[in-house]
Amino acid sequence: MSDNQNEIEQQLKSTNSPTSAGGPFGGFMTAEEKLEADARSIYVGNVDYSATAQELEAHFHGCGSINRVTILCDKFSGHPKGFAYIEFGDKDSVQTAMALDDSLFKGRKIKVCRKRTNRPVISTTDRGRGRGGMYIFGYMGRGRGA
Repeated sequence: MSDNQNEIEQQLKSTNSPTSAGGPFGGFMTAEEKLEADARSIYVGNVDYSATAQELEAHFHGCGSINRVTILCDKFSGHPKGFAYIEFGDKDSVQTAMALDDSLFKGRKIKVCRKRTNRPVISTTDRGRGRGGMYIFGYMGRGRGA
């Protein structure tokens, strides 16, 4: 079984398809590639709900070449959440784009800042089971009262 796994891993490593390792269609990016892409990206807040990726690209076109514009949407309704991420071709463009903080876009003052990188954190404080009272002798308490 491990021979099959090794063979599959070798095939995946040798694949040169556009979707492999951070290709133009997403694919799987290594942690280093994600950090590098985040360093070239900005967060844009207070974006009008009717805004399109093309309109955002036009607003930031003077900052440098844009690789990707992502407008986040609610996964249930499909409506935009009101913020976006823009990935540039180089890191210098991020600094130029920061100058557009508090500029007007479709009648709204937008917030522009560097994209933060999500770092998984291991909790140092074990807070137990979440909501509710203490769990004693198989009985889960229901808060105050009897």
